[in-house]
Amino acid sequence: MAITKSHFIFIFVLFGVATLDFTGAQTGVCYGRLGTGLPSPADVVSLCNRNNIRRMRIYEPHQPTLQALRGSNIEVMLGVPNTDLEYVAASQANANTWIQNNVKNYGNVKFRYIAVGNEVSPFNENAKYVPILLNAITNIQSAISGAGLGNQIKVSTAIETGLTTDTSPPSKGRFKDDARRFIEPIVTFLVTNRAPLLVNLYPYFAVHDNPEIKLEYALFTSPDVVVNDNGRGYKNLFDAILDATYSAVEKAGGSSLQIVVSESGWPSSGAGQLTSIDNARTYNNNLIKHVKGGSPKRPSGPIETYIFDLFNEDQKNPEIEKHFGLFLANMQPKYQISFN
Repeated sequence: MAITKSHFIFIFVLFGVATLDFTGAQTGVCYGRLGTGLPSPADVVSLCNRNNIRRMRIYEPHQPTLQALRGSNIEVMLGVPNTDLEYVAASQANANTWIQNNVKNYGNVKFRYIAVGNEVSPFNENAKYVPILLNAITNIQSAISGAGLGNQIKVSTAIETGLTTDTSPPSKGRFKDDARRFIEPIVTFLVTNRAPLLVNLYPYFAVHDNPEIKLEYALFTSPDVVVNDNGRGYKNLFDAILDATYSAVEKAGGSSLQIVVSESGWPSSGAGQLTSIDNARTYNNNLIKHVKGGSPKRPSGPIETYIFDLFNEDQKNPEIEKHFGLFLANMQPKYQISFN
């Protein structure tokens, strides 16, 4: 998840313990480090290898983490943090230096994506980065291409679903008017460079803010279709949010664009009855199974997804941000998940 979350952001990230198969579902984990007493990066990489976790999102070029990932075969989504956006947007030389220091110098790390900025939006505390985000993305893309890495690393940005509106039924989804001038050039850039859009997708926050939404619809446990959209039946909120975002992207000229769910998860504590070990286990377990296939709008699947979060991050605020971890700081699973 981002350092902070709007009430409408939704991301998906995939987790597994003990006997999981991450490769079949194209899923990974988000590795945030704002927690107390967390294991060393080397131990984190070992934990992922033991659990067959083959993809990881990291939010900044933390040098010990990049060192630990050398030769690991874990595919990495590397973040250009929002605090670096002004630097890389200012000049091509700065972007080249950033890529040299944090990507080229780690040639035996399997970089998959560079996520330039996280949840930059006209509607949240990151609004100040809106005017420079596209320039930052473009400069990083040029740096990647200049380094001869354009065929193996895709450059994108991670958005929150709060940019969209009219999301029910999903076919009506569109970007808010105040977001269009910002997001449409980014969609065009991604189409041109055949890169996916990264989306943080959280059904939890939708249920939290809309008590009328049934919990079973968010936890993938609804036995029946809840929303019928021109013949497409939606039995879970994850698909509905994802396809509403696809509808918005298509209306912005991105019909060929793929979405990668760069964050998704469920807190195990922190905000009343919705946040429990049982609900977190149910959501993440069902998410892992579900993303092996596609959504009603894009049924060919799988849906590449990253579960938030590998560990609890107790240095975050508000309180709810502290409780998304899949593992405890001692690297024991917070709860078991079955992949049978």
